[in-house]
Amino acid sequence: MNIGDNLRKLRYKAGFSQEKLCVELQRYKCDIGRTTYEKYENGELNIRISVLVALREIYDCKYDDFFEGLVAERIDS
Repeated sequence: MNIGDNLRKLRYKAGFSQEKLCVELQRYKCDIGRTTYEKYENGELNIRISVLVALREIYDCKYDDFFEGLVAERIDS
């Protein structure tokens, strides 16, 4: 389970390239390179909470928007 697709949708909606978004994140003291951010969107790397907090400010969205459509899988015993 990852939030990569939601990160990508929010970025597209805001009109940012990955590179421009990383520049914006640096204004919020999140030193993230484009390749790292790409890994967030591809589900290859877990995103840091500090980055989510900054993205919420940048996108002016709710935290729920990052987790939309995600459902935890339950293991029945």
